[in-house]
Amino acid sequence: MTRSDISYAVQILGQFMHAPKQSHMDTALKVIKYLKGCPGLWLLFSQDKNLIIMAYYDSDWGTCPMIRKSLTGFCVKLRDSLISWKTKKQSTVSLSSVEAEYRAMTKTTCKIIWICGLLEDLGVTISEPIGLYYGNKAAKNISINPVVHERTKHIEIDL
Repeated sequence: MTRSDISYAVQILGQFMHAPKQSHMDTALKVIKYLKGCPGLWLLFSQDKNLIIMAYYDSDWGTCPMIRKSLTGFCVKLRDSLISWKTKKQSTVSLSSVEAEYRAMTKTTCKIIWICGLLEDLGVTISEPIGLYYGNKAAKNISINPVVHERTKHIEIDL
């Protein structure tokens, strides 16, 4: 879990733990060979006292090869240090790339709120606004507009 560069591959392989096939074993060996080839990669944490949280998210609409669900990916950084990341299939099938992005934004925001609560419990205050970086302007516009549009009503009900 401390290697974000292989987290997606390990997550996909983990779906076949109970009935692996030869192709899964071959892929697992590729991951092991990759790890053997780059033993010096690890997480680095900055000692800078300026506490700034930044989060990046993205989604890939309908990309899961098995069931065509969208993937959500995000990472959260404290200063220059990566502190949280995740790639996961979305729980429902998104009807558009905008919906998939909006769901990714929601999951990322939930993680940011949890991290802020954890830091508050530890006595750490975050004075700067939290940056949330995205790749889809339509999803941002939906989140800013307080009016629930007819085309996005199903998203609001689900979330």
